[in-house]
Amino acid sequence: MLYIIISIILLLVILTFVVLQLPNFGAEPSGKRLERLKKSKYYKKNAFYNIHNTPAFAEGFDSKKVMMDFFFGKKNPNLYPKEIIPNVKTDILSIPKDENIFIWFGHSSYYIQLNGVNFLIDPVFSNYGSPLPIFNKAYKGANTYLPKDFPEIDYLVISHDHYDHLDYETVKELRTKVNKVILPLGVGAHFEKWNYKPEQLIEEEWWTTVELKNNLKITFTPARHFSGRKFKRNNTLWTSYVLETSDKKIFLGGDSGYDTHFKEIGDKFGSFDFAILENGQYNEAWRYIHTLPEEIPLVINDLKAKNIIPVHSSKFALAKHSWDEPLEKIQENSKKHDFTIVTPKIGEVVKLNNKDFSFDEWWKNIK
Repeated sequence: MLYIIISIILLLVILTFVVLQLPNFGAEPSGKRLERLKKSKYYKKNAFYNIHNTPAFAEGFDSKKVMMDFFFGKKNPNLYPKEIIPNVKTDILSIPKDENIFIWFGHSSYYIQLNGVNFLIDPVFSNYGSPLPIFNKAYKGANTYLPKDFPEIDYLVISHDHYDHLDYETVKELRTKVNKVILPLGVGAHFEKWNYKPEQLIEEEWWTTVELKNNLKITFTPARHFSGRKFKRNNTLWTSYVLETSDKKIFLGGDSGYDTHFKEIGDKFGSFDFAILENGQYNEAWRYIHTLPEEIPLVINDLKAKNIIPVHSSKFALAKHSWDEPLEKIQENSKKHDFTIVTPKIGEVVKLNNKDFSFDEWWKNIK
């Protein structure tokens, strides 16, 4: 019996080692890239840190409690929509490059065109938001776009290296279409392993501003989150962004718990025409690394944002709330706190030059 147990353990160790060599797990920073990371003021003791102390779990929670609740807690019958998520199949290839638009693809994947320059942010066009096709399957109707649906991409933008934001299969298929990749420190190690050229990578840390094509610029700004694709956490940086033209400012939020950085960004850049904010897949236990619904008005006030585009919902069930709860709650908040939300269907075009926005409450009445 002892030999059998030892053999099983050895087999599991070997299997784990083999699986972790798969390309979708990426690569850890090394060589000159690692030396550069060590010079960052946000990097110490071989890891990146948030501005303020950020526990993995909020007070009263720990990993055992969270895991037990996830696997054995009460199941939510509305975790997944019973029907197909409404979506629009836009012919992106035919959209004139000079149109200023936004298109959402579910969760945190979206496309922006501004002043003749296009951006594809955190694209995940696989059916699973996980390293293996086992966990986090996309809702029906929420994964209707593929890399072939896109024109050449001026800037592929990545907020951090979690699987629901950085998908190996997607960026691999996009490689021949991508001009430059904008990504936080350390994440370039994954892209170089996946055959992107070092000269394609614009890899920076918080408060770095980069001049882009057509007089646009982008600034890497703080977020309160974490990173990691294997067992080691925080060996790459996570970020939000401020995208600016001569007449527009857009905040690209990425994933972030609430903290003082939102006010610092708002004070530094002034009011935003649009703030694309994480709204979904939250849990009280994760309040330090994901924004809770009741904190959204605080974020909006800190950023001085005029129009809010909520993302991070309607594709993957990473938390235990009902699939439509994030949209219901932000709609309630918008009425209570008087801010404008822009809620297109997946694939529906938002014209960024418009002054007024009106979209169907498409998530209602879906069984």
